[in-house]
Amino acid sequence: MLRRLPLLLSAALATAALGVVPAAHASPQVPAASAAAPAPAAAPAVTAAVTAAGNQPYASYWYPSTILNWDPATDPDARFNRSRVPLQPRTSDPSLTANPNARAGEGKIASLVSFGPTSNNPSQGSADPNYYAFGYWQYVDKLVFWGGSAGEGLILAPNPTVIDAAHRNGVKVYGTVFFPPTAYGGQIQWVRDFVQKSGNRYPVADKLVQAAQYYGFDGWFINQETGGGDSSLATELRNLMQYTEAQRSTEFMWYDAMTTSGAVNWQNALTPANSPFLQNGSKRTSDSMFLNFNWTPSGLDSSRTLARQLGRSEYELYSGIDTEANGYNTSVDWNTLFPAGQPHTTSLGLYRPEWTWKSATDRADFYVKDARYWVGANSDPSTTNTSDSWPGLASYVAESSPVTAKPFVTNFGTGQGDFYNSGGTRVATGGWNNLSLQDVPPTYRWVVSSSGSKLTPSVDFTDAYQGGSSLRLTGTLDAPNTVRLYQTSLPVAADTRLSMVVRTSAAGPTKLKAAVSFADAPSSFTTLDLGDNSGTGWEQHTLDLSPYVGRTIAQIALQADGSDPAYDVRIGQLAVYDGTVDTPSAPSKLTVLGASDVVAGSSQSLRLSWTAVPGGDVHHYEVYRRNADGTRTFLGATPNDAYFVGRLDRAGTEDSTTLDVEAVSTTYGRSAAASTAVPWTAAPAGSNLALNRPATASGQCNANEGPAKAVNGSVNGGNSDKWCTLTSSKWLEVDLGSAHSLSKFVVKHASAGGESASYNTRDFSIQVRAKAADPWTTVANVTGNTVGTTTHPVTTTARYVRLVITKPTQTTDPAARIYEFEAWGK
Repeated sequence: MLRRLPLLLSAALATAALGVVPAAHASPQVPAASAAAPAPAAAPAVTAAVTAAGNQPYASYWYPSTILNWDPATDPDARFNRSRVPLQPRTSDPSLTANPNARAGEGKIASLVSFGPTSNNPSQGSADPNYYAFGYWQYVDKLVFWGGSAGEGLILAPNPTVIDAAHRNGVKVYGTVFFPPTAYGGQIQWVRDFVQKSGNRYPVADKLVQAAQYYGFDGWFINQETGGGDSSLATELRNLMQYTEAQRSTEFMWYDAMTTSGAVNWQNALTPANSPFLQNGSKRTSDSMFLNFNWTPSGLDSSRTLARQLGRSEYELYSGIDTEANGYNTSVDWNTLFPAGQPHTTSLGLYRPEWTWKSATDRADFYVKDARYWVGANSDPSTTNTSDSWPGLASYVAESSPVTAKPFVTNFGTGQGDFYNSGGTRVATGGWNNLSLQDVPPTYRWVVSSSGSKLTPSVDFTDAYQGGSSLRLTGTLDAPNTVRLYQTSLPVAADTRLSMVVRTSAAGPTKLKAAVSFADAPSSFTTLDLGDNSGTGWEQHTLDLSPYVGRTIAQIALQADGSDPAYDVRIGQLAVYDGTVDTPSAPSKLTVLGASDVVAGSSQSLRLSWTAVPGGDVHHYEVYRRNADGTRTFLGATPNDAYFVGRLDRAGTEDSTTLDVEAVSTTYGRSAAASTAVPWTAAPAGSNLALNRPATASGQCNANEGPAKAVNGSVNGGNSDKWCTLTSSKWLEVDLGSAHSLSKFVVKHASAGGESASYNTRDFSIQVRAKAADPWTTVANVTGNTVGTTTHPVTTTARYVRLVITKPTQTTDPAARIYEFEAWGK
């Protein structure tokens, strides 16, 4: 065998392979190669203390022996690992395929992706925007949640955020069962443990089924690369899969490694030596097979022939290509897989497409690389170049769309962001990732037609109506532009509505139309003008589709029409629904399952649960904290009935903090809130070390508005109880007297002192240094703030602290207004 390394390296050395995993996600790992004996059970025995704690829950991983002890009723993390999004049906109309070379209904794509390390993989996202927020689901049929290692665990269940996003797009998700080569710690006894029997049952297989059903995913990828087996062991592996297949409850994908003799011998094809792992006579063993990477034209041709002889489709064979190291610079014999003008030979198996994220310098670079990987160098799936060494996968595989039922709502959210908006209002600052909140991405990214200049569509992370991003159209508008977005299958009823929330740079005509085509003429668009915006904020436009009752919407697009040398419009939401926006019932029985100190007396992490709203009209639940000034701060969201809050900060010396959980319907109506109070039982850690300390500033508006007012401990003295400045460079510096350990900063902006919220500081940063000669280090950076009081947890040591303001208000008012600048620590 010439090529065995790629599949084992990532699983055995998962942490090392993920070079840009945020430090907050990582933990020291046991190198697989050093594992000479089975590692201890991945999950410790559950104790009352563990159950009660508010610790971070993680995705599940096991060894064959330890999964037998797993019970979701006693696993404190299990509830947080459940996906609540069912697998959506998809449509793929060949007449609407973007690329003329692509084929619908033939070769499919399976994608093997490592989203994080095997252990310490957060269940519900984290406060870090640096994440592989995959967005080209329309080309993928199955996603394998890749991982496993000898030193951590061999059986890895996908976390619910990935399942939620995949299922929302109609993509099946598999967990991974990995038996590594002996050189990477593999032990043949683990394989024997895997196939152990109890009477007619396979207990480990029963647990695999239980985990898939409880967590809500679809199957398992079996990667058996441990040497030392024999034919009887190979037979038992087949029997285990056939046993599970007979229940038709959980699917399997088999990797071309072990053969019927029990030896590990990669075939790079479907051959008599491995075909019984796909189909054994009349018995269906697995649902598909991933063929190793060294396939040849003759090997794939014979694989297709043998698959058909076995009564199986050649498209259940996924011919592997390894892109872990080189991404779209990988050499691939595309013509063998997808011959021009002929049916596809097999399906395609992608190994590690997250190279686009791992190799990127920042998020913008990732989006450029991901587009290059999936839709080609032109970032347009309709105009790929098959003579390119990597033409883009849209050149061959037609798009599929899950937009087959109403209501359909998208906020163009990617599952990551630098802030969180709700209804156009900033309710949280700071980065985050949570694929459970990802919307269905546009089917066509990006297909724009125009007889003049083409506008540029993009995902915009600087503004959003809901979540952390929006769709933005920019460029020179000198002729009508049609931007295809979604392929759909949506029947129009008498009360069907299409609504869009848009934001323009100036009041007046939006120069934007909704464009829909119908199944009886799928390539012909009917346009509906949105009209004018009255200002520069987010505005909703609702269009009546009743004139088209009885027809079925096949495509949704946008059309920009008019003249503008610098056209700039954001689309924050697009929705198609019947009747009115639904207001769901409120959740009930909001409960704090456990709490753990982050900083004793000042911040804690929480495990929350509630009783879900009955019925299927809830898209997700949002968790908020109530603030003293009447505003609320967003803490997170999930489709689940349990959520982990990574950090709840105490405001001053408050005795308790009230939390709200509200249901958001599938049409984005909002319920009343379920509420609970979280007590603070200890004294706040440390004190406000900036209180009455010497303060200097870039300037002050009036004699009674100097920097000392920002550290006097009061916000109740009226307009003069603040620091104010009109200088072009705006900063406030406080000398704490000596270096202190700091845990958080609190900034009280204009509305905290009773002024208009329009004067609250929008963009600012906090800097520290230990000595006057040291350079400043930024410990907090905020853009788009709207609230009156902001809290910024830190772990740092400093004597000098500084607030730097770059945009002082929500408007063009140039004055910065700070009522209090607090530095908490010891």
